[in-house]
Amino acid sequence: MTAWPVHARIDGPIVMIGFGSIGRGTLPLIERHFDFDRSRLVVIDPDDRDKAILDRHGVRFIHEAVTRDRYREQLTPLLTSGGRGFCVNLSVDTSSLDIMRLCRELGSLYIDTVVEPWPGFYFDRSAHPEARTNNALRATVRDEKAARPGGTTAVSCCGANPGMVSWFVKQALVDLAAGCGRRVATPAPHDPAGWARLMRDLGVKGIHIAERDTQRSKQPKPPNVFVNTWSVEGFLSEGLQPAEMGWGTHEKWLPENARLQTIGSRAGAYILQPGANTRVRSWCPTPGAQYGFLVTHNESISIADSFTIREGDRVVYRPTCHYAYHPADDTVLSLHELFGRAGVRQERIHILDETEIVDGIDELGVLLYGHEKNAYWYGSRLSIEETRALAPYQNATGLQVSSAVLAGMVWALENPEAGIVEADEMDFYRCLEIQRPYLGPVTGHYTDWTPLTDRPGLFPESIDADDPWQFRNVLVH
Repeated sequence: MTAWPVHARIDGPIVMIGFGSIGRGTLPLIERHFDFDRSRLVVIDPDDRDKAILDRHGVRFIHEAVTRDRYREQLTPLLTSGGRGFCVNLSVDTSSLDIMRLCRELGSLYIDTVVEPWPGFYFDRSAHPEARTNNALRATVRDEKAARPGGTTAVSCCGANPGMVSWFVKQALVDLAAGCGRRVATPAPHDPAGWARLMRDLGVKGIHIAERDTQRSKQPKPPNVFVNTWSVEGFLSEGLQPAEMGWGTHEKWLPENARLQTIGSRAGAYILQPGANTRVRSWCPTPGAQYGFLVTHNESISIADSFTIREGDRVVYRPTCHYAYHPADDTVLSLHELFGRAGVRQERIHILDETEIVDGIDELGVLLYGHEKNAYWYGSRLSIEETRALAPYQNATGLQVSSAVLAGMVWALENPEAGIVEADEMDFYRCLEIQRPYLGPVTGHYTDWTPLTDRPGLFPESIDADDPWQFRNVLVH
């Protein structure tokens, strides 16, 4: 695009917490799409390795960590210097819930990409495994929403996934209805019951957040270095949480080391092993059938929860939903190395930036399965070449996240008194309208693949041959 639209004006200060790979990518999108006073934009981060970028853009930088003991005194003066402020929380090791509460007290808009806790949560050996799940983190935000409804908008978990993929699910349902010849009215954006009925009536049994990252570096991964295309700290935190999924009403089998959730919405299940060491069978358009890691994500629970149908206290319909992530090859090698070291992180970490990636795409979408047309994948197939042409300081993975942050910010400015919301509660059409220019080809693909397709059959397997889409068949035992 030669002329980028200015979507809204931000009258007050903008406070960005964290300037890692996503913060770097979000900065130029904020500059491009909002009218604001540059002197009132500030970035706060304990790491100053990218301060040169901020200096080049004339952005004020505060070189310190936002901490449990000081966050109120750190952030309050920054957010109350006149006008309605906007806090863009793209950090690790800061409590999303505490900062969200503060922002709403101050009347400042807020957005994050994950429900992040203060340090110590992810690796607390004294905590029960369920207490370390994303469902437990999500429940704290949902409890806050119930206790303090309405008020200043705070957008929770609005990146690529969680975030964008919830909007993809609704667009995929619209496509699937048309593909099945159903003449149905699209439910209103704020009608979760209508969307749940549409999914049920189309016969959808479940959803994979199916992703394949083929971006590769000019240099092979060195030993004892964890390489990733986005935050290593973020990936290892979620990767070492229990594998977790929304648990559908069609499921007939639960792994022996799995447990149904007892916290919050109780819409899911978790397995007593790390998600980044749990494999599942899935499908993406470019590779076709593939293994993915069942890494816990907020959307696995929020999507299953939002598409639940109840009759009284009884759940009569719910889709299974979980992440099926095949990261970049260097990341797969890094995971093998890490688990071979008994889960001890490598001495060095490295995020591949746009200058060192030679080629590849991040193919991220939703696979709706079990309906009359078997399975339908809908999503973004963004290449590194397209990313370089669209926006600076990020690879394809990063741009899928930062553009969702942009969409969430615009939606919050257009709906400033919506209270605490997740992506599932936002207008998917409006959000994708804002984000789509940054996603490369956004396409839909039907497939006849199932988890039982082309299995070698050389050894006995515990499978359900009558229902290909049972989780028993999806999980790699």
